[in-house]
Amino acid sequence: MRVWILGAALALIAGQAWAEVTVTFYAHPGARIRGAYLLFPHAYVHADGTVEATGEAVDWSAGFTAKSPGPQLLFARGGGVVTAPDARYVSEGRPFLRLTVDDATWYALKARAEWWNSPEGSVYDLRRRNCISFVADLARVAGLRTAREPSMKPGTFLEATAALNPEAAWRGGAAVNAAQAAPAPPIVVVAPPVAEPVR
Repeated sequence: MRVWILGAALALIAGQAWAEVTVTFYAHPGARIRGAYLLFPHAYVHADGTVEATGEAVDWSAGFTAKSPGPQLLFARGGGVVTAPDARYVSEGRPFLRLTVDDATWYALKARAEWWNSPEGSVYDLRRRNCISFVADLARVAGLRTAREPSMKPGTFLEATAALNPEAAWRGGAAVNAAQAAPAPPIVVVAPPVAEPVR
């Protein structure tokens, strides 16, 4: 009987150790083309793992891009949308930051990503409110400090952001636990500025 109780306790402890969500911030260094189509977004986030409270499996990717990419975005704002990059696209990107987050932070990340699909959040501006703005916003929700914005260079932006968060900088697969990371100054999450609706 004691052996069974000990085994059950060890299994429970091991299960809790694996119940975590890991969030990784990626960028593609340049244009990515597949089947004659230019692929977007160039910066995105991927989360995987298990929610501790429910045991729910997580395999989620998100990035923000224009609903209608094209040269018109050089001159005017347009509608934006949060997309889910596929596994192949994620694997082709370069990771810059990785950390584990608690359940509350995971749910806050998902809710914030959904806000970017709302009428208020879904304005796309190539120079001021693009895929980098999206990952920067989510990085702040996760408790990270971010480099200066706006930016049009995803890799440069995430490299500078990694330098500000050495405890979460990519280390070939290792993920820092957000609760154990070096404390950062208090972060106030503010909605990115939204220009007048596109007509």
